[in-house]
Amino acid sequence: MKYDIISVRSSRTVYKVSRPVDVFSVLKRYANAKVESFYAVLLDGAHQIISVKLITVGLTNRTLVHPREVYRAAIAGSATALIVSHNHPSGCNTASPEDIELTRRLRDAGDILGIPLLDHIIISRTGYFSFTEGGLLELTKLD
Repeated sequence: MKYDIISVRSSRTVYKVSRPVDVFSVLKRYANAKVESFYAVLLDGAHQIISVKLITVGLTNRTLVHPREVYRAAIAGSATALIVSHNHPSGCNTASPEDIELTRRLRDAGDILGIPLLDHIIISRTGYFSFTEGGLLELTKLD
């Protein structure tokens, strides 16, 4: 199994997230992966990306994700907000019922912890799908 290494760069480029395409531009290098992988994009108070954390690596058509693992990374990284993302190796950007249920669980966990889930973005070689833009996640205003 091959793992992508996500590193923190010493010369930090500031990426401010104001819309989903901003996140896609950072994550699009993972769009062609052969297996599903799930990422947490940790944001600071100004919605600048602190880091991107690989949460899980799965199979060709699914990966197991638990809110505990996602929010462990967010708390350890001192994130004040969170965007999650995963790839669809099939190239289909449609959200599955499982994707929708997971997003609901992550949103609820974030509400309890005070680390709001701003979006869930599905990426593939054909583009991306944003739950916020698609109306599947209540829009939170990004300043």
